[in-house]
Amino acid sequence: MTGRIEAVVFDVGKVLVEWERDLPFRRLIPDSAAREWFMAEVIPIAWHGMHDAGRDAETMIAQRSAEFPDQAHLIRAWLTHFNETIPGPVPGSTEIVEELHAAGVPLFAITNFGADTWAGFAPTYPLFGLFSDIVVSGTEKLAKPDPAIYALAARRFGLDPAAMLFIDDSLANVQSARACGWHAHHFAGADGLRADLVERGLLG
Repeated sequence: MTGRIEAVVFDVGKVLVEWERDLPFRRLIPDSAAREWFMAEVIPIAWHGMHDAGRDAETMIAQRSAEFPDQAHLIRAWLTHFNETIPGPVPGSTEIVEELHAAGVPLFAITNFGADTWAGFAPTYPLFGLFSDIVVSGTEKLAKPDPAIYALAARRFGLDPAAMLFIDDSLANVQSARACGWHAHHFAGADGLRADLVERGLLG
């Protein structure tokens, strides 16, 4: 694509912050085989994805606990210990955000994140204060790579997709954004992103 980029739009998990969803369970379920079973069968990634798409956490916990009553306390821990799944920033990404902000580049984000887990995490991360707006899938009940979330974001941000660069670690999300008319960068590390931003004239 060609055209002047007026804003940069970040994904959050695995682009700005690390996400390791089994981290709290390494402590709560010390046996590796039992932990792997729990992660794969009791709270699989597809189940977690329903939360990102807008399902209420308490409803999900209640329903899953009815299916696995002996695991109820650990299913509850999926919510209460959620912030432990985010051990810190992705190396180099914070500096890129700060440099873009200092250069006057408007910053936005689109994240697949549950509404209630976002409410518990976002206030702990001051970097989000540099963003003009953040579209949260669980709040909107729309999740990437659904084209509808990109359309909603463009309306919210008040910019044409062709004027924005979207950054995500998921190839499916990147491809969907491109199909919706956005510039996009498939994130595989801060060094590659920085080089792309320099080439596009967004960083010096």
